[in-house]
Amino acid sequence: MRIIGGTAGGRLLKVPKGYAVRPTPDLVRQAVFNSLGRRVAGARVLELFAGTGALSLECLSRGALHAICVEKSNRHAGFLRQNFATARLDAAGLEVRVQDAFTSLAQLAAAAQLFDLIFADPPYGEKNISRRSTSYAQQLLDDANLPNLLATAALFILGHARRDTLDLPEAWREIKMLKHGDTVMRFLTRRTG
Repeated sequence: MRIIGGTAGGRLLKVPKGYAVRPTPDLVRQAVFNSLGRRVAGARVLELFAGTGALSLECLSRGALHAICVEKSNRHAGFLRQNFATARLDAAGLEVRVQDAFTSLAQLAAAAQLFDLIFADPPYGEKNISRRSTSYAQQLLDDANLPNLLATAALFILGHARRDTLDLPEAWREIKMLKHGDTVMRFLTRRTG
């Protein structure tokens, strides 16, 4: 696994052994960042369920202004910090919060923080035909704080399993969907009016 583009392009990223972290695959990240294009430069980024931090590091490598990575596991946050050091990016550009994603959303909303890009590629949910999803992806869509963290014209990029059928609440409008294998990446914006 590596950073695909920008100033740190080609640098290898470390991933914890085992199944506790499922990093967003290189091909999926490449498709996402090809779709984002110039939106990344100068962006304020939030990455939830950050794991290795690959999505934030890709943003910082491509000129994002600042990234906040939220990762509940202290061990995984250690890998994230190690990857950041390997990428040799500006230390002022990254903030790591070791806490639950939903706790962090509430705190960031209370502080009136705004982001241009919010990424989340949480652990996949199970197949849910004929019942509402209980996955982290669905919980993020249902979270009342998340839409309030998006700046004007900002995007929420959400990854989930193809088998996990999500309900899109009224607060969200989907503008694009990318599919690769079992991975679906949805580009969402806050619905206005």
